[in-house]
Order: sequence, then structure tokens, then C-alpha cells
Amino acid sequence: MVGAQYPPGRGDTAPLPRIASAPSHGGRAAVFKGLGLVAVAVVAGLVWWLVRHDSGDAPVAQAPAKEFSFVATAGPVVSGDCAAKSSDSVKRWFGSHPCQRLSRSLYATSAGSARALVSVAVVTMPSEADAQELKKLVDTDGTGNVSDLVADGTAKLPDAPKLPGGEYASRVTGSQVTIVLAGFYGGHTDPPTLTRVAGEALELPAQPGK
Repeated sequence: MVGAQYPPGRGDTAPLPRIASAPSHGGRAAVFKGLGLVAVAVVAGLVWWLVRHDSGDAPVAQAPAKEFSFVATAGPVVSGDCAAKSSDSVKRWFGSHPCQRLSRSLYATSAGSARALVSVAVVTMPSEADAQELKKLVDTDGTGNVSDLVADGTAKLPDAPKLPGGEYASRVTGSQVTIVLAGFYGGHTDPPTLTRVAGEALELPAQPGK
């Protein structure tokens, strides 16, 4: 015999079936987010290291050290008549190819116990083609040159060397031709050193202080 069945009273609660909880995605998202931040940090650190590494190892261009110190002794003397300040074939060439400007100066320097005098003449021509042609002419032996301030009597320096018999150097920069003559005082001879003096003098301005 089965006992009587009674409906649950109002204060009773019928048992509910257990429902399996759904897997949580919040924790997994947090993990992935954390991993993403770590990856970004690693990449940023690698890029920074590469930048520092490359900049530290890259060679830095250095200006060549100067061997000589030059002191201005005369000039600048500026003229617009290059033919009057030149000789031989160069003088005749200027007769048909007038320059726009000529600036000449003298510098002194020392090489050990020897003293040298340097002439720097900068000739400005109307065009780059004229400048190239002038350089080719003055570079050729026996064609004459632009006179230095000692040779034409403008500068009076006791015991100054005759610069045309010394070392020569020239350079073209656009429409300008720089012409250098260098010589040692007292008959001193040292061609290799005088060649270096003339080479560095190409960097000197025809107008000291410019």
C-alpha cells in the first residue's frame, strides 16, 4: 500500500535539478590579453635594442685633423682686373675671359723648425666652364699664373721666399678657382711637407676671418 501523497506546503521548496555551469571565458580572455601585452613589450624592447645597437656601432664621420696652423700676414687685396695681376699665357687668357673678382692673401705657417709663406688667390669666373678652363691653364707648366702679393710688390715681407718656385696647388669650386703657392723661408727644402702645406692651404679663405 502506498502512503498518501501530500503536495509540498507553502513553506517548502521543491529540489531543483543541478545545472552544469557554463565554462567561463573571462579568465581565458584575461590570459590572452596578458600574453598580448607581454609580446608587445618584448617586440618594443627588441626594436629599442636594435636602434641602440646600430647607432652605437655605426661609424661617425670625422673631419680630418689639421697638421698646420696658418696665420694671416697680408691681405685680402681684392681686384676686378685679373689680367693686370697675372703673367704670360694666363694674362693673355684673362684678356679674352675677364674674371668677376680676384681676392689674394698671404699666410704664414710652421713645419717643425721651418717657416713657410703661403699665397691664396681665389678667382671668381662668370661660369663653371670658365673656371674649369682657367684651372686647366694654370695647372700646365710654363703658362704663367696669378701673381702673389709678394711677387707684384703689394706686400713687403723681409726675406720672403719666391713663391712661384715653391709648391703649387689648385681647386675648382663652382665658378671659383683657388690657387695656392707655398715656399719655405731661408732656402729650406722639404718637398713632401711643402706639398701637404699647399694642400691644407686650399681650405684657407682668400679673405682672412671669413
